[in-house]
Amino acid sequence: MVNGKPFSVEALSRIVEMAWEDRTPFEAIEVNFGVNESAVINIMRAEMKPRSFRLWRKRVSSRKTKHSALRSPDVSRGYCPTQYKQK
Repeated sequence: MVNGKPFSVEALSRIVEMAWEDRTPFEAIEVNFGVNESAVINIMRAEMKPRSFRLWRKRVSSRKTKHSALRSPDVSRGYCPTQYKQK
């Protein structure tokens, strides 16, 4: 929800997808959708099964790539080169 308006199904799906990706920083989600890290965590908690959410939190908590400030300067993109394949 941004400015009191709920997200569309497509936007919510994309937020969850971006949060799930290890190389997409929370800052990129905030730029695109206006939700900070704690809001993304709340969205993930609401959209995922409890066990899946716990596994995601455990994995994301140890990822330096999920925070732009902690990233290595060698990481210049937020996705895997094979993620967006051209047909």
